[in-house]
Amino acid sequence: MCGITGWVSFDQDLTRRRDVVDAMTATMSCRGPDDAGTWARAHVALGHRRLAVIDLPGGRQPMSVTTPNGDVAMVYSGEAYNFAELRAELTGLGHTWRTDSDTEVVLHGYLQWGDAVVDRLNGMYAFAIWDERDDRLVLVRDRMGVKPLYYHPTPDGLLFGSEQKAILANPLVERVVDTDGLRELIAFTKRPGWSLWHGVHEVRPGTVVTVTRGGIRTRTYWRLDARPHTDDRETTVARVRELMSDIARQQLVADVPRCVLLSGGLDSSALTGLSAGLLAEEGERLRTFSVDFLGQEDNFRPDVMRDTPDSPYVRDVAALVGNEHHDVVLDPARLTDPDVRRAVVAARDAPAGFGDIDASLYLLFKAIRAESTVALSGEAADEVFGGYRWFHDDSVDADTFPWLAFPTPLMTDGAPMYRRELEHGLRLREYVADQYRTALADVPPLDGEPARDARMRVIGHLNLTRFLRILLDRKDRVSMAVGLEVRVPFCDHRLVEYVYNTPWSLKTFDGREKSLLRHATAHVVPESVRQRVKSPYPSTQDPGYGAALQQQAKELLAEPAHAVFDVADRSWVHRVCEGDPMTMAPIERRGLDRVLDLYHWIDLYSPTLRLD
Repeated sequence: MCGITGWVSFDQDLTRRRDVVDAMTATMSCRGPDDAGTWARAHVALGHRRLAVIDLPGGRQPMSVTTPNGDVAMVYSGEAYNFAELRAELTGLGHTWRTDSDTEVVLHGYLQWGDAVVDRLNGMYAFAIWDERDDRLVLVRDRMGVKPLYYHPTPDGLLFGSEQKAILANPLVERVVDTDGLRELIAFTKRPGWSLWHGVHEVRPGTVVTVTRGGIRTRTYWRLDARPHTDDRETTVARVRELMSDIARQQLVADVPRCVLLSGGLDSSALTGLSAGLLAEEGERLRTFSVDFLGQEDNFRPDVMRDTPDSPYVRDVAALVGNEHHDVVLDPARLTDPDVRRAVVAARDAPAGFGDIDASLYLLFKAIRAESTVALSGEAADEVFGGYRWFHDDSVDADTFPWLAFPTPLMTDGAPMYRRELEHGLRLREYVADQYRTALADVPPLDGEPARDARMRVIGHLNLTRFLRILLDRKDRVSMAVGLEVRVPFCDHRLVEYVYNTPWSLKTFDGREKSLLRHATAHVVPESVRQRVKSPYPSTQDPGYGAALQQQAKELLAEPAHAVFDVADRSWVHRVCEGDPMTMAPIERRGLDRVLDLYHWIDLYSPTLRLD
């Protein structure tokens, strides 16, 4: 996995600025607890923090190769799952090896094919290559945007990093957040290239960014294309089954302990069943982990998103496949621990306001990291196969993003906790409408497609290119904060391309969501899970959570001069704190989570807020 950073300056000698690059690199020590390294030449310095997963002794970075015309050096984060096949091909072309790592394979792939190496990679990755032969930096991000990568242009070059905090550690960068940055944080549309911090940009998924003395240019090497689907139902199900088996096989490769995140839903249960069978062939028993809350199963109450608790289905999976399962059970005190909130805010570089959903994910990953270094997750299956409830109700016909049209406080809370003048200046309604129009224009049409299939293609595209990227960033940041590598098999681009172009009628051929996945993995999933309705990541229903938020917000109100009230509405916070926690509305709970996140974010980052 790892964290990467670097600095390109064509007007100064960066060999004299190693201290700055070391400081940038150190900000990501959690991403790479096993090793650190820097590499510097006159106009470039690269930094790396390593989480050792493949070839533990041999994969140290930065990694470089000396050629007759100059050195080529790379810092790399992620995994190339097809590195063994590429290594064999490159060996046949005359390349020799010093290590067994996938990093060296990607570097030699660049030496052989240049930027076109990206077309051959299958995996999740973000990497930077300095090519001394023509004094240029190449930044690359994987197709689906699983691994993060950001950059900040400077007058004579560029700064980059896996996380914004690495860039912010450079004295050239002002820690400024303006109205435009805050607007997207609240709007939940995932504008391509957006970063909360002014002047910092996200490298878009499927993109190569090249930096030379002549400037910065970008090239898109992959996007979702529209293609006719000619396979019948039986062939389509068989193809999905074949792809899922191959993907699980590839993504279980590691030289460290592996596990699967098991929620009892179809996606994670399918991964568990497939992975358990593959590891059994090696004589190994699969370990799985899930998160739960004290009393959640006994006191569960259905809501708009969740009909059933997870635990009974987790037990059914374990009974069928024989995995070694571990429940991580949390109480409200841990979920509302200010130190946990602060750790999550620092991991995300932003006050995301996801509350217990972020806190529990952080605590789950922390518990897993004590046992495993690599975990497989079912993230992205709902976007790929059409599992969310908003794929199956009137939200699909709304003139906006479907997750914003769906009636859940997580997506549609607006901004009641912000100062009224700020909320007015954000013009969120106009911003969302503009982003929706922009997103629609990016959807490639398929000639002759029936109107309903065409609309559902749009919905699938919006979820895959906007909503999913929010979740992938969250999962990467929170997992890497504890040094855990989370792999997402459903983001394999071969599967995404194939299922995206499958007509909606075929994706729902049995009258249910995710028909293709359900039938393709029926042989490894218990009947109860096959019949279960989609249920998202769990959230605590304990009223003690809301009461703890109120108490912490009251303590915040006792600091009237704190900069959080430049953004948050003090009277709104006071009013919610005086209410009964037993009857606290979801929108109020979410609002307090956001205000408390803002408080810790301001303390951690000391941002300059330039708000209209």
